[in-house]
Amino acid sequence: MAITKEAVRHVARLASLELSEDDIERFTSQLQRILEYFEDIQNLDLSDVPEFVHHIPRDEILREDIPGETLSQQKAVLNAPEHDGKLFKFPKVMEEDS
Repeated sequence: MAITKEAVRHVARLASLELSEDDIERFTSQLQRILEYFEDIQNLDLSDVPEFVHHIPRDEILREDIPGETLSQQKAVLNAPEHDGKLFKFPKVMEEDS
């Protein structure tokens, strides 16, 4: 799979990043090398490599899942910087495209 400058521009736009043409050129090259590296890893013959087993026993790491009392909406928003008593309020983070 080849990384194109258009793909880098698209991802930058999704991330709300402004990149110069030099940045786009550099990131395109770097991302292409990363993908090639992953292809090399994928092509390794690992048939003679034993399956990884954790060196520490992993039994009973998690507690038993027991349902308990939940927070009310009022308590959940109590420490929020802004709320309307039931819902969290936060600044708009995305603008609508025209």
